[in-house]
Amino acid sequence: MSALIVIPARLAATRLPNKPLAMIGAAPMIVHVWRRAVAAGAGPVIVAAGDQPIFDAITAVGGTAILTDPALASGSDRVHAAAEAYDPAGKFEIVVNVQGDLPTLEPILVAASLTPLSDPVIDIATVVARITVAEELNDQAVVKAALSLQPGATIGPALYFSRNLIPSGAGEHYHHIGIYAFRRAALRRFVALKPTVLELRERLEQLRAIENGMRMAAAVVDTIPLGVDTPSDLERARRLLGVA
Repeated sequence: MSALIVIPARLAATRLPNKPLAMIGAAPMIVHVWRRAVAAGAGPVIVAAGDQPIFDAITAVGGTAILTDPALASGSDRVHAAAEAYDPAGKFEIVVNVQGDLPTLEPILVAASLTPLSDPVIDIATVVARITVAEELNDQAVVKAALSLQPGATIGPALYFSRNLIPSGAGEHYHHIGIYAFRRAALRRFVALKPTVLELRERLEQLRAIENGMRMAAAVVDTIPLGVDTPSDLERARRLLGVA
């Protein structure tokens, strides 16, 4: 399977304005994410830039960026637009959406997101990690995934996602990581769908796929990248990367 890695980014953000350009050491956050995605070696990496300054930041370090309409509603819409502009002939069978606010991303996670697609019935693949910090169990900022995971397995169907703790009962709980590997046809179908009831209720875009019968699966990994949403997250990222 040939994969194209796309990182969507735009400047508009309520809690941390101009987030992609926030400096972490000598480089903007979006450059850190781009470098880590490139290091994965899973395929060419492009940035779907909703604004000219993001485009300029990536091209300044030798990367490839595609300017997308700033009015696009979601990161997935931006990823689709950039993939179609970069590869209109459909050479790449898989498009991987790597969120642009993961500056501590371990490159191995990009490759791991592709593994569930070895099953031809899976439309969209993603990654999760076991929750080991008790505070995360009831943290609404931590998205949980309900997997149908057989004993000893590391890949299983993803049946639901929630900001609340799911499923109930004894057993492992999983932290969803914002990386999605779409089959090209699945991405085209997904962005053509209207937002759904559960998607709007949970504020989780991936539920649109599940509500429309698309099949998702997740690979279990052992590292969770820091998602930067607030100034305190940004300071933590700087400390983790040794540039505080």
